[in-house]
Amino acid sequence: MPLTAPAPMTPLQEFWHYFSSNKGAVAGLIVILIICFMAVFANFVAPHSPSDQYRDALLLPPAWLEGGNWSFVLGTDDVGRDILSRLIYGSRLSIAVGIVAVTASLIMGILLGLVAGYFKGMIDTAIMRIVDIMLAMPSLLLAIAIVAILGPSIVNAALAISIVSLPHYVRLTRAATMAEMSRDYVTSSKVLGASPLRLMFVCILPNCLAPLIVQATLGFSSAILDMAALGFLGLGAQPPTPEWGSMLADALQFVQRAWWVVTFPGLMILITVLAFNLMGDGLRDALDPKLKQ
Repeated sequence: MPLTAPAPMTPLQEFWHYFSSNKGAVAGLIVILIICFMAVFANFVAPHSPSDQYRDALLLPPAWLEGGNWSFVLGTDDVGRDILSRLIYGSRLSIAVGIVAVTASLIMGILLGLVAGYFKGMIDTAIMRIVDIMLAMPSLLLAIAIVAILGPSIVNAALAISIVSLPHYVRLTRAATMAEMSRDYVTSSKVLGASPLRLMFVCILPNCLAPLIVQATLGFSSAILDMAALGFLGLGAQPPTPEWGSMLADALQFVQRAWWVVTFPGLMILITVLAFNLMGDGLRDALDPKLKQ
């Protein structure tokens, strides 16, 4: 019997083959899906309201410790609010801020990077000098300055995070655009009379998306971390809104006698950021043709 060649994989099957070979990336994806599920269905998953205060259960330890109560699995904070419920509702805020910040910075970064890489000259110089100035400042310090000017709130914090993330997308898009400009298919499209807009958004941009997708995934972890830092400093979500960074700030004075009030919000930040980083590594392995050879 003649041997038959295996059927070629579709692009989606090929992507999943390389992505699933990275066990850490699959684990990160599972964790992210669980967190997104909690964020979307927080009203049904959380055992209590995040703002309800149980005055007879102040600083209650986790349920498996002496003095704990299974009605409050992870314990309560200093005013009797259920920590598990606040963590679940906090995931909704963190994921929402990550989506808004990454989407806004990605769109603006793609537009500016395409313009800089395609037209070059003075336009490229002006855009990149602004980007260099932004990169010269620590991102968190720049975000703090923006929020201090606009006023502390979730919206302003998301805006500040999107602004400080912008330079990375601009530089990445510009580099990819300049690399694609020398390709034969771009030259052929120019000869056929394609307009600059068609060249940028139809010909060049689709071939630049792979590194941008990876950067956007890693940008989620940075956005969540920056949001937690701003919340910790009192410049993000304002009380009593449940947010992981502000929960850490409120619990600092109880760190020695009620470790669970600080530990669980910190673990949520750590696990979420690590999951996005692991998934970003898997996406890089699956989308980069050089790593497939």
